[in-house]
Formats: sequence, C-alpha cells, structure tokens
Amino acid sequence: MRGDTGLSVFDGGQGLPVVFQHGLGGDEAQVAQTFPPADSVRRITVECRGHGASSLGTARPFSLQMFAEDVLAAATERGFDRFVVGGISMGAALALHLAHHHPERVAALILVRPAWTFATSPDNLEPIRAVAALLRSHPIDEARALFAGSEIGQRIKADAPDNFASLLGYFDRKDAAAFASVLADIAADGPGVSQTAAAAIAVPTLIIGNQQDAIHPLSRAQVLADTIPNASFIEVTPKAADKLRHFAEVQDAITRFLASKTIRSLVPS
Repeated sequence: MRGDTGLSVFDGGQGLPVVFQHGLGGDEAQVAQTFPPADSVRRITVECRGHGASSLGTARPFSLQMFAEDVLAAATERGFDRFVVGGISMGAALALHLAHHHPERVAALILVRPAWTFATSPDNLEPIRAVAALLRSHPIDEARALFAGSEIGQRIKADAPDNFASLLGYFDRKDAAAFASVLADIAADGPGVSQTAAAAIAVPTLIIGNQQDAIHPLSRAQVLADTIPNASFIEVTPKAADKLRHFAEVQDAITRFLASKTIRSLVPS
C-alpha cells in the first residue's frame, strides 16, 4: 500500500506487532526473504524513500533519522503502540535508532547483519560511497566498469563475492543516477546512538552476524552484542558460502526469538 507520503508500506498477518526493515537499496522482497513466515505475527515494512515502490521525495539530505521517523510514523498510523523492531543492515541501524530515541515504543530488538555500530561514515561502507561517487561523476556503464576494475572493487570481489554482486546491483537500477544521493548520504551517516546509549538499551535483543562479509563485518555484530545488555548473539552461515542455509538459519533464529514467552508478554497483540 502506498500512502500520501509516497511511501510504500507492506502490512501483513495478524498477531505480534513487528516492524522489520530492509537494507540500503533493498525493499519488501528482501525482508520477505529474511523474515520467517509466521501465522501469529503482524509485520509491517516501510520501503524507505527511493526504495521499492516509494518515491524519493524532495527532502535532502537523506538520513537514517529521516528514514527511522518515516518508519515510526507508519507504525503509529497502523496502531502499533509498542512493537518489536528489527532489520537488515541499514534496517538494523534504523531499529537501533528507534530503540534508543523512542524506547517507550520498542519492546524488543532484532539486528541482522548490522553495518553500523556507533560512528558515522564507517570504513566498511567506503565501497558504497565509492559507488555513489562514480555514479555522480560518470555515465552509468563507465561508472560500473570503473568500480569493477578498481582496487576496492577487486578486493570485495575476492573477499566477499555476495557483497560484490550487491554493489554492482546499484549500477543496474533504473534510477541509479538519482539513487546515488541516497547511497552517499546514508553511507556517510550514523544511527545517532552512542556506545553509552546502546549500553542502556533494556529490551530483549537478538543480533545475527556472519563472516565473509565486507559490508557487514562480523565484528560489528559482536561489538553490538557485547554492548547491549543481555543481547543474544547468533553467528550464521555466510550468504557467500550457502545462501539457502543462510536464510534458513536467520529465519530459525528470528522464529525462536519471537516465540519466547518474554517477548510475547512484553508486546500486546
């Protein structure tokens, strides 16, 4: 469904209210691949500005705070007073932002393959910033070739082929030139949560990470798991090694987390 804001919102199922967000360049289909099908969960996913069927809008610059506030507004419009919030990569950063800045709304937290911890413009997102810079300065085909042949592109291809494929996908978008602004702004941003603030998060938290991932280093997930009190940390099979097993393990971890009596007691459904 697309509302007056120009944002497309998936709203499906009945039961436990869960807000679960996609990664940078992703959409509802990415979430559907990651989030387990569940009969007792009502999930909403906002396709952030410029993602999926959502328009770019006119506000600039783009920021994680902007996207997080869009998500919170969509949850409020649908009667989600208190909910589980989670996401993949950028979606995990949005969830972390909401858990800190709107703690009265967040009952539990799920961070899948986080790319951010506490800093802005983290080093692991430099490949995305490089893609954005090339899209802004060269014709798309030339920009793609330059990135693929660059030192950073070759390194990602060798170390994390799944990341390399995702990065090349940015050049294949129909709106690639316009989307460069989203890539540049978001990859230079941060979740607006300090390490001290993360250490004060007091809700059940699940953190999922994997190796062989240059954009979402396992170390990012481990730092968050070490910082957020009593967080559960699960390492899953890398997508680059076995994509089907990766998604199966992520879905199983989320299913078990959401089925816990603690979560069910914290969130009205």
